[in-house]
Amino acid sequence: MHDIVDLERRGIPGVFVASSEFISAADAQSRSLGFPDVARVFTPHPIQDRTDEEMRAYADAALAEIVAAITRS
Repeated sequence: MHDIVDLERRGIPGVFVASSEFISAADAQSRSLGFPDVARVFTPHPIQDRTDEEMRAYADAALAEIVAAITRS
């Protein structure tokens, strides 16, 4: 989250991507950093035991949301 907030402060669009396990933590951290509305996209959890094919499917499923978040005006 710190990296995305740093990018946003510089005027560079960024999107925080994590698994759904981190929704609450991302909300709390973005609020504490002063960027409660920072763009974020969550994938299914857990990811550590996923195969390469499953990870590609997660990425493919999230791509449109990531692009939409990073290109918002």
